[in-house]
Amino acid sequence: MTDEEDAALMYSQDAISGRRRGRPEPTAEMVSGLACLICGTDYRNAPDADAVVVSHRDDRQLLACQGTCARLASGSVTGLEEAPLPLAERLRRHQADQL
Repeated sequence: MTDEEDAALMYSQDAISGRRRGRPEPTAEMVSGLACLICGTDYRNAPDADAVVVSHRDDRQLLACQGTCARLASGSVTGLEEAPLPLAERLRRHQADQL
C-alpha cells in the first residue's frame, strides 16, 4: 500500500467514525480545555500549541490540536468557528471544579 492510499484510509469517514466510537470518555483536563481531546497534549505544558474548539460539553469548550486531531474530533481541521478561552481562564475554571 502506498503512503497516499494509507493516508486516504486513515482519513476516510469510516476511519474517523471508528475512532470516535472507540475513544474513551474525556478526562477532567480535556473537559476543562487543558488537554487535547484526541492525543492528550497538555496545553499547560505546550501553550503555543494550536488548539481549536471542536465541541462543547457542560457549557465548556472541548479543544483539540489543529489539524489531524481536530479532524478526528469534529470533522474539520480547523474545528468550530470559535476562539478558545485564554489558558488562564480555563485553568481557573478547572481549579474551581476540583474544589
